[in-house]
Amino acid sequence: MVRGASLGWVVLAACSYGKTPKEPAAPPAPPSPKTRLAVLPAESDAFPKAAAALSQALASAHVAHVDATQVEKVSLEVVQISIECVDPTAACYAAVGKSLRANKLLFAQLATAAKKQVKITVTLFDVDARAPAKTAEKLFKTEALASAGVAALVSEATQP
Repeated sequence: MVRGASLGWVVLAACSYGKTPKEPAAPPAPPSPKTRLAVLPAESDAFPKAAAALSQALASAHVAHVDATQVEKVSLEVVQISIECVDPTAACYAAVGKSLRANKLLFAQLATAAKKQVKITVTLFDVDARAPAKTAEKLFKTEALASAGVAALVSEATQP
């Protein structure tokens, strides 16, 4: 019986010879933060058809390096009122982004220009940098021309 026990110890020692103790596994790398884009629909009482076409173009836009896109139900102005920051400034836009838990905002503004022309500005805003990443602006002679041209304007603002 002693012989069998001795043989067992020899086998066990031989199996463990040359093995180094295992180092603890490195902790997994933290997941990379996801970039979230909030798309805000356009609003305009003066140019409702252009605003509708613009909102549709914004909602279907593809922005590079974005992991998740959320199309909001309310406009930029409504969110600004809700957070009590209504100035058209980088600080207010950054506050809008934070309130929506987004890293980027995509929004458009319509304004009446001389002779009832439509001025449209599309902005891709970087919330983390607190600055516009890209802006595209165009003056259209009519609302019909604006409605027809918004897709190209949104594409211009969202392409790298």
